[in-house]
Amino acid sequence: MRIVFSLVLLLGVGLAGFAAYMVQDYISRQQAALAQARAQQGPAVEMTEVMVTTEAVRYGQVLSPEAVETVAWPADAVPEGTFTDRSELFPEGAGRRVVLRAMEPSEPIMAVKVSDPGREAGITSRLSEGMRAFTIRVDLTTGVSGFLRPGDRVDVYWTGRRDRNGGDITRLIESELRLIAVDQSADQDRENATVNPNTVTVEVTPQQVAALAQAQSTGRISLSLVGAMDQTRAGAVEIDQRELLGIQRAEPAPEPEPEPSCSVRTRRGSEVVEIEIPCTN
Repeated sequence: MRIVFSLVLLLGVGLAGFAAYMVQDYISRQQAALAQARAQQGPAVEMTEVMVTTEAVRYGQVLSPEAVETVAWPADAVPEGTFTDRSELFPEGAGRRVVLRAMEPSEPIMAVKVSDPGREAGITSRLSEGMRAFTIRVDLTTGVSGFLRPGDRVDVYWTGRRDRNGGDITRLIESELRLIAVDQSADQDRENATVNPNTVTVEVTPQQVAALAQAQSTGRISLSLVGAMDQTRAGAVEIDQRELLGIQRAEPAPEPEPEPSCSVRTRRGSEVVEIEIPCTN
C-alpha cells in the first residue's frame, strides 16, 4: 500500500512540475511576443490640444464658445495657424470673432478662417499686412464672363495707345492678383459666381495701386483667370495690331554711302584756299 501511495505521489509531483514548466514557458513566449509588438509599434505619438468646431459654421456667422471644443491632435500634424488655447481664440474683452471660411464639425479652427477679435467679415479682415484693396471696373467680357469669385487669382491686361504716333497695344501689367471681393460680396464659399459683376476688388501693394489707377484712367483693363493649381508665372506679354495681323514692319532703306572727295590746300598770300580735285587711287 505504501508503495502504491509513493508511486502516486511521485507521479503527481512530476505532473505538477511539468505543468509549472509549461505555464512558465507559455508566459515567457507571451512576454517576448508583447515586447516584439511594442518594438514594432515605435515610439508613442506626442499629442497636443487644438480647438475644433462642434457644428457646421458658415461665412458671416459669429463664432460662439459653445460651438468650440478642445480635442487631442498629433503634435507634428497640427496645421499652421491652428488655435491651441481657448483664451487665445476668445480673448477677454477683445470682442467677438466672425467666420470668414465655412467649417464643418470637428474641423480645426485656423486664424485665416476667422476674423480678428472685434472685426466683422468685411474685406478689411482679408487684407494681408501692408496690402491695400483696389477696385477695378469690369463687365461681362473683361470680367471673365462672371466666373470670378473671391479667392481667385487673375492676370491684369491693359489695352491703350502707346503714344500719339503709335497704335493701340495690349500689355500684361500685373500677374496673379488675389480677388478679395466681387461686387459687394467677399464670401469665398459661395456656390454660384456673380453672373454679371460690375466691379472686382483685388489685394495689391501701394505701388500696384498707382499702376492700376493709371491703367484704368488711360485705357481698358481686362482680367484673365489663373487656374487654381497653376504655379507658372507669366513673363512679359505685349502685342500690337501689326503683330496681331502678322504684318511685317518695313525695313528702313539703307542710306547711300557718301561719295569720296579729294582736295588740296594752297596759300594765296596770307589766305589758305582748299581746292577740290578728282580722286585717284
